Amino acid sequence: MTQQKTILRALAGETLPTPPIWMMRQAGRYLPEYRATRAEAGDFLKLCYNPELAAEVTLQPIRRYGFDAAILFADILLVPQALGADLWFVTGEGPRLSTITSQADFDKLVGKDDIHKTLNPIYETVRILRRALPDETTLIGFAGMPWTVATYMIAGQGTKDQGPAHALKAENRPLFEAVMDRLTEATIEYLSMQIDAGAEVVKLFDSWAGSLNDDDFRKYAVEPARKITLALKERHPGIPVIGFPREAGDGYIGFAKATGVDCVAIDNSVSPDWAAKHVQVDGCVQGNLASSHMVTGGQALVDETRKVVEAFRNGPHIFNLGHGITPDADPENVQLMIDTVRGG
Repeated sequence: MTQQKTILRALAGETLPTPPIWMMRQAGRYLPEYRATRAEAGDFLKLCYNPELAAEVTLQPIRRYGFDAAILFADILLVPQALGADLWFVTGEGPRLSTITSQADFDKLVGKDDIHKTLNPIYETVRILRRALPDETTLIGFAGMPWTVATYMIAGQGTKDQGPAHALKAENRPLFEAVMDRLTEATIEYLSMQIDAGAEVVKLFDSWAGSLNDDDFRKYAVEPARKITLALKERHPGIPVIGFPREAGDGYIGFAKATGVDCVAIDNSVSPDWAAKHVQVDGCVQGNLASSHMVTGGQALVDETRKVVEAFRNGPHIFNLGHGITPDADPENVQLMIDTVRGG
């Protein structure tokens, strides 16, 4: 049964007549059923750490839309919390973390083998999902990549230009690299446990990779992705890995070969035709409809969806958005996108 799953076939390099489809943040605030479950949980972190409710919100878009994959409901900042950082969410503003700006701050973090006490509920969510998902639906686990997670840990919150992380990198390279190394090690352990629990694919989200230039992109986006992918494939032969170095631009070219990932997810700052020519030549590509179409809908959604499908039709492709769906999206537009992909 596993080999019949369309996403696994695409990740293995097969060109399919209809691309499999899922959607980043497909379990989220645009769905009324998600909002109801989150209210039941009490707050976002309680939802993440409640295996039954986290599994429920993961399953909601599968029931509603029949996506070809479900992605574990969690958050990239659970790893720094498991390492010992304080984490909380401010309503309407987003996450806040205790900061790592000195060696003393870093010394308070725990080691890679001590994260599971905090993260065990996430692995239980994965186990519940493997039992509950339809046989044809692939289960995707995920983690944030070290650079992206480090930007939050160093600044204590999301920033527009990742300035605090760039500053620490320039002013105290040994400390910055110690944070990166600890996150790389912890991410390997976290994803390995997700795979042991039942994840069939893992995705590496490097949301802020685009702010790394030249050598820094190679050192802090490509190299951690290579280390994590290699370690996971050594422990779990055959496990497919999707890499998403968002807004990498020309950095998408050769990313699969340099890191060993089975698929490169692309954002919508590059055109499908460009990506087919420069990225899909190395294997599977995932993407890349602009998420704004989930808000605006209409004929433009249909036209752009068809354009993405057409551009990638000669190689392995997983249809997705170029970034996560936004809370103001119309659920009916999601159905229109799916019908367009599957119906032509």
